Amino acid sequence: MSPFVIRRGALLVHQMSDKEILRSQVLEQVMQGRLKQSEAALRLGVSVRQVKRLKQRYAADGVTGLISQRRGRPSNRRICPEVIAQAMQLIGRHYADFGPTLACEKLEEQHGIHLSVETIRQQMVAAGYWKPKRGRQCVAHPLRDRRPRRGELIQIDGSPHDWFEGRAAYCCLLVFIDDATSELMDLQFVKAETTLDYMAALARYIHRHGVPIALYSDRHNIFRINLPNVSNDAQTQFSRALGQLHIEGIQAHSPQAKGRVERANQTLQDRLTKEMRLQGLNDWESANAWLPGFMADYNRRFAVEPACEEDAHLPYQGHADELQRILSVQEDRRLSKNLSCQYGNQLLQVRTVGEGLSLRGAKVRIHAHWDGRTEMCWQGRTLRFDFRSKPVKQQAPVDAKSLNEHVDFVIAKYGKPHSDKHPWKKAFKPQKTESAVTAQFHASQPYCMDADSVTG
Repeated sequence: MSPFVIRRGALLVHQMSDKEILRSQVLEQVMQGRLKQSEAALRLGVSVRQVKRLKQRYAADGVTGLISQRRGRPSNRRICPEVIAQAMQLIGRHYADFGPTLACEKLEEQHGIHLSVETIRQQMVAAGYWKPKRGRQCVAHPLRDRRPRRGELIQIDGSPHDWFEGRAAYCCLLVFIDDATSELMDLQFVKAETTLDYMAALARYIHRHGVPIALYSDRHNIFRINLPNVSNDAQTQFSRALGQLHIEGIQAHSPQAKGRVERANQTLQDRLTKEMRLQGLNDWESANAWLPGFMADYNRRFAVEPACEEDAHLPYQGHADELQRILSVQEDRRLSKNLSCQYGNQLLQVRTVGEGLSLRGAKVRIHAHWDGRTEMCWQGRTLRFDFRSKPVKQQAPVDAKSLNEHVDFVIAKYGKPHSDKHPWKKAFKPQKTESAVTAQFHASQPYCMDADSVTG
């Protein structure tokens, strides 16, 4: 290569790509006759005709002729600026707090604007609608393969969140997700995570899909007894119901272990809240009625095919009433001689036609159902009963030494009334003079006069 070409290339090397620098080196060898055009074509991965054209440009303009003429000019495939401006106007008006992926989907579905997620992300970052996330530190965790069949392992969890963004009360979403497919199997808004709510969700799941093999949950006291020195045979109401349905209950040792449902909760907290906002849903009842359609759309986007096409769900062979009794909170009671028992701060009185001698002292089972019903069973029969008020227990007398402790207990239990018109506030409202207080105190205190007080 001549010294002139070297000096000229040094001035332009910062403007050239690696591909163009390679072309200049190969073409210099062709110009000097040290390399044939066919060999240069193989070296550069182009045709011989292209090598001839490059050689002509190199001979006429030198290294400058190899630099692309399109460099620095806008691309012919660039997105129309008007489309970008329209998309950002819609995002600022309707989807300012959306993520780039969800905003891209809504622009395509609702407004017919087809843009890539990366384009939307860059524009939202430039407009200040989206803050780029910092790269996470790489932490190695052993991966667990998905279960091969649908219904082998169902991950369940409750996600407390302000789902309605202040339009309704704070609530919890019960999530059932399949481990093999990441398919949402059941969603339901409830007030809080309770045993009866999980039982209602499981009954709904069984009616819709069948009986799964195992449920994977956290270590909430609904699923296991978290007391020290507890027996291995001790069961919660929910674990007892799983045993009767032949469903294996498995508890995770950490949230990361059931990461599939945890990640689904994060996705739902982002997507579901915004979808309900767009749909104008402001209460639990209408949202629960709308959730099946949302689940179908979610599964269409994010569910995957299982490794095995066979479904592991088994149809429930029993009667619906039997399933409802299994999925209920059960407690045993013993009837008294007048055929009554206490349950839930109430008195249950059995109704009988005759004397009911066989029921005296009988052991009955009380079922509290998720729909609010209470059922009493004895030897496979359902007994009719009435709710009666319990007799008021007479309070034990309080001596002077424990009076202050008793009053403190009453205040802690019931709290002080907030209204100024309440008798509590009137009785203990401070007076202006000390003599009035003393007179009121002595007038309200009964006492007995003994011989010493009379003579004094």
